Amino acid sequence: MAARSVCRAGSAAGRALLWGPRPSAALLNWTKKRGAASYAQTLQNIPETQVTTLENGLRVASEESNQPTCTVGVWIEAGSRYEDTKTNGAGFFMEHLAFKGTKKRPGSAFEKEVESLGAHLNGYTSREQTAFYIKAFSKDMPKAVELLSDLVQNCELENSQIEKERGVILQELKEMDSNLTDVTFDYLHATAYQGTALAHTVEGTTENIKKLTRADLASYVDTHFKAPRMVLAAAGGISHRELVDAAKQHFTGTSFAYKEGSVPSLPRCRFTGSEIRARDDALPLAHIALAVEGPGWADPDNVVLNVANAIIGRYDRTFGGGKVRVWGAQQGEPGAFSCHCLKLKMKWLTASPYLQNQSSRLAALAVEHNLCHSFEPFNTSYSDTGLFGFHFVCDPLSIDDMMFCAQGEWMRLCTSATDSEVTRAKNYLRNAMVAQLDGTTRVCENIGNHLLHYGRRIPLEEWDARISAVDARMVRDVCSKYIYDKCPAVAAVGPIEQLLDYNRIRGGMYWVRL
Repeated sequence: MAARSVCRAGSAAGRALLWGPRPSAALLNWTKKRGAASYAQTLQNIPETQVTTLENGLRVASEESNQPTCTVGVWIEAGSRYEDTKTNGAGFFMEHLAFKGTKKRPGSAFEKEVESLGAHLNGYTSREQTAFYIKAFSKDMPKAVELLSDLVQNCELENSQIEKERGVILQELKEMDSNLTDVTFDYLHATAYQGTALAHTVEGTTENIKKLTRADLASYVDTHFKAPRMVLAAAGGISHRELVDAAKQHFTGTSFAYKEGSVPSLPRCRFTGSEIRARDDALPLAHIALAVEGPGWADPDNVVLNVANAIIGRYDRTFGGGKVRVWGAQQGEPGAFSCHCLKLKMKWLTASPYLQNQSSRLAALAVEHNLCHSFEPFNTSYSDTGLFGFHFVCDPLSIDDMMFCAQGEWMRLCTSATDSEVTRAKNYLRNAMVAQLDGTTRVCENIGNHLLHYGRRIPLEEWDARISAVDARMVRDVCSKYIYDKCPAVAAVGPIEQLLDYNRIRGGMYWVRL
């Protein structure tokens, strides 16, 4: 009644739209075509990414737009994968020191100069790359380039500052141990890539952080902070010509030569189906991650696997959602199945039109049977390999049921993914893709990542074409290629007594069909 009262207060046109005759099919088709054209035009009207390579090998890339702000950053091909057992953590240590002054701007002078511009400075280190970026007013772009060049070329490795940051990092490592999701993924890398560089954590070990010297950090910078390994990217209200001029002025002195035999190479990392369990019954919830080996960055199978992950969906209890109706349930049947009953009816449930407010089948099962607190699929790619899997958080007594349902969803994708859910997943990916246009920082990061991983900026129009080419058969074939009857890597933390033996989990990676 309240909604109708509001409508009565509106215009006659509003009332006619709400309660008038239904629009004709021709009008609906015209509206649909108009919306599709707008989407296509949006992709086509995205500014071109301009790329210039300086004489020392530094790549300068930008996307111009009419915005009052800009984001400028340096993306470097350096990370924990390039570290060995003794130097693991050096990149993360350098990230901390980079913000603590340079030879030209010692101590807090660097931070004060950034703040005087009203700018925001940030950075991060991952397994294969390091980034530093500044968000500032467009008119301050040349100054931002100067600050970034000073940061990567003249970092002050002062002994007292090193010791101060050493204590800060050790405290951070203690705090990181309380983030069980991050701990679980570090364990997953440690077992999946055991004995290789990808098994290293980004932050390094406590023992390494205590032992790293100024000479170790200086060697890391001298080896990896080279012009050919860098991308200077910018997005926003800037001019590419001005960006190139600023880069020539401030980055020309960046070293590009290596000593004989010192060129860093990417070590090969093999995937091993295995498990690691860190049982702690004092914790309230279990964190479990399961993954198979996925493709590298440039592999076209990534698009199909991302569609598959969109079909699986993600769930968190904080999302809410309505009650799920199970078709064919007998009158008086309890709402929560026992473990045995759930497994007997799993195949029937996944084939039934049982959804009301959850488009994800796995999310619907999680809601109906209280299987988990949250779950999320992931597709983590590196240069030549990757991890494709899912992570969930659940109560100790729900581990078996949740693992069974999640693996069952994988098997369903390998054998019976449907056109309708593929279409829904593709629309979800398109929405996520267009969301990359929001803000200069996301665009700038996208440019830097693409040039490091693909050697070029892949336009959204090309991504859209790749997504459009995916169909149900491709999803089934690619999922079978990477998932079906493959040995997974498993990492589990917390009260995990109910987690089945690895051989039982391995048995869930295929279906025996008669």
